Amino acid sequence: MKRAGALASALRSSGATVAATVTEVVVPSPSVLAAASQPSRGGTKAITVHFPEEVRRQLKTMAAEEGRNIDDMVAEALNLLFAKHRKAEIAPRKVKK
Repeated sequence: MKRAGALASALRSSGATVAATVTEVVVPSPSVLAAASQPSRGGTKAITVHFPEEVRRQLKTMAAEEGRNIDDMVAEALNLLFAKHRKAEIAPRKVKK
């Protein structure tokens, strides 16, 4: 049987009742959680960048004006950068115009 710990001991000494069984908790890894909650993100990795708030606001505005999502706008920008540097345009686009 597992040791109940300091909190359980304090509760017992105060006269409170403490459950006799301890349940083992299994926490899945972050990759398992991400795959289960967002199947569309399977096989992908996040690319995190930091810019001033105005850059984000302008990007969101452009995406809304064009009826697109930010992921597609960023993929387009990355593909333009790849082409400029003579690399394969491999960023997947969600919406093709």
